[in-house]
Amino acid sequence: MLIRGLMSLLPLVAILPGVPAASADERSQVVGVWSLVSVMYEDQASKAMTPAFGQKPKGYQIATSDGLWLSLVTADGRFPPKTEAEQARAFTSMLAYSGRYRVDGNKLTTKVDVAWNKGMVGSDQVRYLRFEGDRMIVESPFMPNPNGSNSMIRAVVTWQRAK
Repeated sequence: MLIRGLMSLLPLVAILPGVPAASADERSQVVGVWSLVSVMYEDQASKAMTPAFGQKPKGYQIATSDGLWLSLVTADGRFPPKTEAEQARAFTSMLAYSGRYRVDGNKLTTKVDVAWNKGMVGSDQVRYLRFEGDRMIVESPFMPNPNGSNSMIRAVVTWQRAK
């Protein structure tokens, strides 16, 4: 039912003003509603893969044909926060952002206009795409590990096309 509800939003989103369009072939693979499978951090040196949002994160990715990107990811094991400390933990156990996207080959760039983290607003999020059947794998560039170690990691997010 949730997927049908999300799909019903697509016509409303499609009336938003567009950005310069990529070719239909470049966008055709990303357009749709995607259900989250996993969010992994890959260590650049060791190639070790670590779940960044637990073993069973939840989320959706919606990409419209006219260029709107909306992503919501939540970690497994979340609960309603009751204290300020729990609210802070809830903030770090999710991510959500939207913006106008463009695709150039396997490179996807989203100009963030709304985000759970205000620091992302106005930024360009560059990701790299690959497809395996009904799965879309979205990879970030390598970056310093946000968990405080001196390693370089990249996020590897796997989405399953929702049916």
